[in-house]
Amino acid sequence: MVFDEKEKRMQPLRFVLRIVGIVQIVLGLLYLFVPLPFLAFMGSSVTQPDIAYPLGMLAARFLAYGIGMFYIARDPEKHIFWINNMILIQVVDLAVGVFATLGGVVALSHSAFPMFNATLIIILLLVLRPRHNS
Repeated sequence: MVFDEKEKRMQPLRFVLRIVGIVQIVLGLLYLFVPLPFLAFMGSSVTQPDIAYPLGMLAARFLAYGIGMFYIARDPEKHIFWINNMILIQVVDLAVGVFATLGGVVALSHSAFPMFNATLIIILLLVLRPRHNS
């Protein structure tokens, strides 16, 4: 009975972790295979082709964390540290978006969707994460 209650309680978090994993993997694939067109699609300035190199390195991190989210979703209570790290990543993403938008570096039309996503992920993971290790 306890196991069933625990499983039921963890299902929403597992779902969110998998969705976050999918988002990270998609971003990783875009930054790896079509970084410059992806930047243009997002409304970023046209950049030099050599920026694809550090974006490819960034892609590795997106891909690794995205795959990791699926692993973490298998037993979230054992991986609170990594869930908290994803919250931190999203807080930094949101802060960068807010400062870049307020500073006039990017238009709200370009930053609103990523900032909304970061906020949503922060809230969902904060609300759904286990409160302590079992």
